[in-house]
Amino acid sequence: MADVDILSFGETMTMFVAEQPGDLASVERYHKRIAGADNNVAIGLSRLGFKVAWLSRVGDDSMGRFVVQSLEREGLDCTHVGVDSHHPTGFQFKSLELEGRDPTVEYFRRGSAASHMSIADLPAQLLNARHLHATGIPPALSDSMNALSRHIMSRMRQAGHSVSFDPNLRPSLWPSQARMIEEINSLAALADWVLPGLAEGRLLTGHERCEDIARFYLDQGAKAVVIKLGADGAYYRTADTDGYVAGRPVPKVVDTVGAGDGFAVGVISALLEGRDLAEATARGNWVGSLAVQSPGDMEGLPTRAQLDADEHARTR
Repeated sequence: MADVDILSFGETMTMFVAEQPGDLASVERYHKRIAGADNNVAIGLSRLGFKVAWLSRVGDDSMGRFVVQSLEREGLDCTHVGVDSHHPTGFQFKSLELEGRDPTVEYFRRGSAASHMSIADLPAQLLNARHLHATGIPPALSDSMNALSRHIMSRMRQAGHSVSFDPNLRPSLWPSQARMIEEINSLAALADWVLPGLAEGRLLTGHERCEDIARFYLDQGAKAVVIKLGADGAYYRTADTDGYVAGRPVPKVVDTVGAGDGFAVGVISALLEGRDLAEATARGNWVGSLAVQSPGDMEGLPTRAQLDADEHARTR
């Protein structure tokens, strides 16, 4: 395996997106894509030129083959995506919304191949990656995935590699809200860069103000916290500095799914390039603004050429 810049892991599902608006029960035509917050970020970083390894598992079925082919087309190293002959690839249905509203998504992922991943699925060489990106979704899928998440994050942090963490809360996957809060906060304590949304941060910490939410995670051991504020931009804080960065204006919101993933792509890529946190937050706002102008979860994520053109235009 070639040197890896970034390791990411989780579940990629096949997604069937409605081609006509209305109740999913009445929709007759769908377009097949892939979905998954963790792989959205992995794809976005790959498009910006980083070498990204994807650790996952799919079923021995046509949807699993579609998932792997789609990820490989995006440049991800899928060498360590396992094929499970006993459990299926997860999938979902997504509605088409014409007015920028949040779409309806129905999941069929319980008992999926990816949910059966465990620590045994982690090859030691993947821990040589420069950076790990993790979210709160894999640990919600099963006890074995929870253990895998903790193991990877702990090992990468102990080895001195940077770790980013997006809570990406999925309350329906947890047995209780209290359990979710406890588990997510303990995972966040294993990360260098914590990237919650404002509503997530308020629920997880019990604090209302961005400054206090960020301080909560800094006190747990994070080096930087960036809080997503939607159209209002984002707030960032380290032990030494903090600030707000205004959001990028968007002429029309098409699909809000994937905006937070795009934000993570911007922040992580900039920090790995040595940019300061204010610059990284600004890039996160830009990538997130592109994501909401696209009908797909990750179709709007930019290439390196688009990023370079945008940064050149803003510095002229």
